[in-house]
Amino acid sequence: MKHWISRTALAMTAAALCATSLSAMAQAWPAKQPIKFVAVFPPGGSVDQVARILAVPLSQQLSQNIIVENKGGASGSIGTAAVAAAPADGYTFAVVFDTHGVNPSLIPGLPFDTRKDLAPVTLIGTSPMVLATFAASEYKSFSDVVAAAKAKKNVNYGSIGSGSLGHLAMALLGKSGNIDWQHVPYKGGGPLMTDAVAGHVPLSIASVFVTKPHIDSGRLRPLAVTTSKRSPDLPNVPTVAESGFAGFDAPAWWAILAPAKTPPEVLKRMNEEVNKALKNPEIAKKLSAQGIDIVGGSSDSARVFIDKQIDTWAKVVKDNGIKAD
Repeated sequence: MKHWISRTALAMTAAALCATSLSAMAQAWPAKQPIKFVAVFPPGGSVDQVARILAVPLSQQLSQNIIVENKGGASGSIGTAAVAAAPADGYTFAVVFDTHGVNPSLIPGLPFDTRKDLAPVTLIGTSPMVLATFAASEYKSFSDVVAAAKAKKNVNYGSIGSGSLGHLAMALLGKSGNIDWQHVPYKGGGPLMTDAVAGHVPLSIASVFVTKPHIDSGRLRPLAVTTSKRSPDLPNVPTVAESGFAGFDAPAWWAILAPAKTPPEVLKRMNEEVNKALKNPEIAKKLSAQGIDIVGGSSDSARVFIDKQIDTWAKVVKDNGIKAD
């Protein structure tokens, strides 16, 4: 009996010591060193912009420098892999884009398990994608596009690349509505917009941030947005759901992740500080200028959202035999 009690006491002592060390680590965080935000896409894109916008208030709130490091490649998976493999000490975070929810089904042999090796911290926000056409186009509405495709009129649309969320959203629409349209992949938003405004590709699907300047200039006509609610930036543009595809919702999104074994106290504190930053009117205005609708909320709600994205797009990739570029 004494032997059992001593083993139990030892186990309880070890657990208490572990909890104490984690608590001490969390209390000391982030005094030890600067925090690194790994933006998983190259400089200049929305992920880079979001990381840099948030780094400023978070540095002030945490009284610690936040360094943004761009580590792009393979649809964001190279930078994400680096964070998954980083020490779980609260000093390395990933800023990811919607490709994070697509990569597990699109890229064979990812060097990390998306669900097990990373802990969601906060869902920063979402944004609609916009299906648009050039100013002189025959398409005046999304219904016109659907009608033309169903009449086998060889409808083409451009996206920022094979396996991009725009590509997958159109593939999902095509499958669910028995619509035949052809995908034209581009190497990013710049080349896509160049061809779209010139009418070289009749339809484009891209983020509000990429598309809106060309809508404002009158060179592109928006036909529909891919979120379940209309975009505050384009209030007169109907949703795909309103256009005969009830329940359709395919948002672009941005989130902050950490290595999976980061102490819960640190994750909780970072989540609180990010939410505080998102409520800062100046920061909210800057993110809104990127076409982002702020979400925030708990780490648990971020995990539920990301898991649903992974499941949704895995089915679309499989059903349509989609391959990465």
